[in-house]
Amino acid sequence: MTRDLAIDLDRSSPVPLYFQVAEQIAEAIRRGDLAPGSRLDNEILLADKLGLSRPTIRQAIQYLVDKGLLVRKRGVGTQVVHGQVKRSVELTSLYDDLRRAGQEPATQVLALEPRPVDEDIAGILGVEAGTEILYLERLRFAAGEPLAVLHNWLPLGLAPLTAADLEGRGLYELLRGAGVRMRVANQRIGARAASQSEAKLLDERRGAPLLTMIRTTYDDQGRAVEHGSHVYRASHYSLEVTLIER
Repeated sequence: MTRDLAIDLDRSSPVPLYFQVAEQIAEAIRRGDLAPGSRLDNEILLADKLGLSRPTIRQAIQYLVDKGLLVRKRGVGTQVVHGQVKRSVELTSLYDDLRRAGQEPATQVLALEPRPVDEDIAGILGVEAGTEILYLERLRFAAGEPLAVLHNWLPLGLAPLTAADLEGRGLYELLRGAGVRMRVANQRIGARAASQSEAKLLDERRGAPLLTMIRTTYDDQGRAVEHGSHVYRASHYSLEVTLIER
C-alpha cells in the first residue's frame, strides 16, 4: 500500500502536480519500495493524503498505467505490475531465458499439428508450397502473467514434439535433445498494435503495443529448421543488444 510512501510535492514548480506524483511512484517502483503485486491506496485516500484533487491523482495513475508500471484489476484495485522481462538477443529460447532469470515460465499449447504450408513460409523453410509442416502455437507465461504468443513452423519429423514436452521444456532444448544442431538465426524485431484475439490471450486492451520478433533458425548444414513469428507484451518485455564497434 502507499500509506507509508513519501511523496514530496513542490507546488511552486512549473512541473504539473500529477507528473510529480507519477514520477515519485515510478521511482519507488524502480527502487523496490513498491514491489510487484503491491496495491496502491484508492484515489480518494491518495488524494486526501496528498491534498490533491481526485482528477489529478487519476491522471497520475493513468500515466503510470500507460507506461506499463501499474495495472487496474476489477475487484482488486491498482497494482504494481510484475517486473519487466529483459532478454538478451541470443540464439536461445524464451523458456530457457525465463527459467534462468527466475521468472517461473509456464506454457499453454494452443496448437500442435501438421498443416499445409503457404508460399511465404515454404520459401523460408525451403519446401514446396502445400507441403505439410508442423505448426505450433503457444501462450507463454512469466511469473503467472501472460507474456507472449509464439507461432512456429518446423519441418515434419525433425523432433518428436508433444504438448506435454512443450509445456515443460523450451523448444530449442527439445530440438537440441533430438540432435538438431542449431548454429545461426536471422531475426527481425518490430512493433505493432494487438489484435482482438491477441489482446484477449495477453490480458491487454485491443490496440495495446506489442513487440514482434520474426526468426528463422538454421542448422550447421545451412538448412532452415525452424521459423518463428512471436508477439510480446511491450509493458512486460524488452530486448537488450550489445553493440560492438568494427
